[in-house]
This record gives sequence, structure tokens and C-alpha cells, in this order.
Amino acid sequence: MAGELEMSHRGVLASGAVTAAFVAAPSGAAPPVPQSPAPTMNVALEVNGKRRELDVDTRTTLLDMLREHLQLTGTKKGCDHGQCGACTVMVNGTRINSCLSLAVQHQGDKVTTIEGLGQPGNLHPMQAAFLKHDGYQCGYCTPGQICSAVAVLAEIRAGIPSHAQTDLMARPKATNEEMRERMSGNICRCGAYSNIADAMAEVAGSQA
Repeated sequence: MAGELEMSHRGVLASGAVTAAFVAAPSGAAPPVPQSPAPTMNVALEVNGKRRELDVDTRTTLLDMLREHLQLTGTKKGCDHGQCGACTVMVNGTRINSCLSLAVQHQGDKVTTIEGLGQPGNLHPMQAAFLKHDGYQCGYCTPGQICSAVAVLAEIRAGIPSHAQTDLMARPKATNEEMRERMSGNICRCGAYSNIADAMAEVAGSQA
């Protein structure tokens, strides 16, 4: 008897009757609602000294606009949550996490990426210092590290205070502690922090 029940059960499953009963679409179901096209907006800005104008989805981040629309792939997508600093670029001279900023927010802005700092044969002093001091290993975070490092020295020269200072009214100096504090938002999984600090110290010394 047990064998007959088992064979009968297998037969029902094999016939697909049970499966069909669960997956069959309900009678009279409404057709899917067509999706309207995503809104776009024209954005005109200056990227690495060149005027660029393009239509982008209003949800597009500055990072994706640079990488996907302008093919400036030096800027990296790391965490995509503003926590690693790999996507750091400079906007009007100030460093930002481009993954957290919408492209449409930058109408008329001046954006500088790692490609705009220097190229082979004409390196920015910070790029040359990173090479000299081996301030990278895998290199994935390096574009963001370099952009941030350039902006950090500009912040110090401008007298912008940081958490490393005991006296916020005093003019900051490019000390090891000061630079490490300001660079703390740029993560290097390879751990090249000491070499990065050495590269920054060299450039800071040449600018003094």
C-alpha cells in the first residue's frame, strides 16, 4: 500500500499538476505598467580644463558621469558609499567623494581628476613623489589618494584647521600628524600609508 501511495505521489509531481497549480497566473491579472523614461538634464561643466556638456539621467553620480560618460576611468569606484575615498576628485579646488555627489549638482563647476593633474612625461609633483616613495601597491586607491593629497596641502596652505590641532586659531603646519589626520578618509587596503606620508612630506617641503 505504501509503495502504491509513493508511486502515485511521484506520478502527480511528474505530471506537473502540483507545480502548475502554484505558478499559474491569476485569471484577469492586470498587464504590467509601462515604465516612463528616466528624466534627464543638461549639465555643462569644466573637466580637466575642457568644457564638457552632456545630457545625463538626473540620478547619475558625478563618479559615474566621469567614468561612464566621459571615459575618465582613473577615478575609481570602491565602496560607492563615501567611505573609502577611492573616488576622490577636486571640484573648484576642494576634494569631494564623487560617488556621493550628483552630476547635476555641478553645473558650471571646475572638476579635476587624476588625469587632469598630470600625464606620463608631465607628472604633477605629487604623482612623481608617489612613484619615488612607492606610495602604492595594487594602485586601486592611488588616484583618490593623490587627488586628496594635493587638496590636503592646499587646505594647510589656506589655513583651514583640522581635528589634529590643539589650537584651532593657529595656522596649521604640514606635520606628519596633520597630514595623516586629513588623509584619514582615504583607505589603502595594501597599507602603504607611511610611504604616502613620505611622498606628501616631500611635496610639502618643496612648497614651503
